[in-house]
Amino acid sequence: MALILCIETGTDICSVCLARDGQLLSLRESSEGRDHARQVGVFVDELLREMQLQPEDLDAIAVGMGPGSYTGLRIGVSFAKGLCYGIGKPLLAIGSLAALTEVAREDYEAGILDVEQWEEAQLCPMVDARRMEVYTQLFDAAGVAQSEVSAEIISEESFAEQRTSGRPFVIFGNGARKCVEVLAGAQLVEVAPSARGLARLAEEAYTAGKFEDLAYFEPFYLKDFVVTTSKKKLF
Repeated sequence: MALILCIETGTDICSVCLARDGQLLSLRESSEGRDHARQVGVFVDELLREMQLQPEDLDAIAVGMGPGSYTGLRIGVSFAKGLCYGIGKPLLAIGSLAALTEVAREDYEAGILDVEQWEEAQLCPMVDARRMEVYTQLFDAAGVAQSEVSAEIISEESFAEQRTSGRPFVIFGNGARKCVEVLAGAQLVEVAPSARGLARLAEEAYTAGKFEDLAYFEPFYLKDFVVTTSKKKLF
């Protein structure tokens, strides 16, 4: 039974919501460019004002831990940790692919997604990792993970076993559209990352006491951030 602020900034979408007991209260999000460093604080302030709350009224802060954009994850996690330090509340870290799957499950429950044999579906969230690579993980229709998080270079052989199993193989997320023509038999549905996908998972983590160490917690980048030298001639 908790009031939790949820933050998801691992893609082009900056999303913040308030949830009580795992149920969404209010949501702010934007996909208009990568302005997360400014937007996240504004969204949090707007939500608290709307609900007539103070930061100290929160029981915890949950953040999408990745994988995803290095910069986006850094912004969200840094903001969440700073807020936790400031108000003395615990930090909850939720896998971004699990949260994206929760959004898909909620959209299906709301009648937004049209997927036959949903109960048998294999859910495959995909976060874009540039070119034909995606961050991904397999889930069943109940949201239970069926594989570990991985970075996959998508080819015609990818997920061959799942696509020929006779069960629906459903792909979604900002990395899915570029893969659908390569993955014969996959069903693409439009599902975007959102902080609302953290709500139920954050409530479960809070109840179980799965709090992060503020001093040492880092985002789950999956791959090392690589700095390259620009090939542009400046002079």
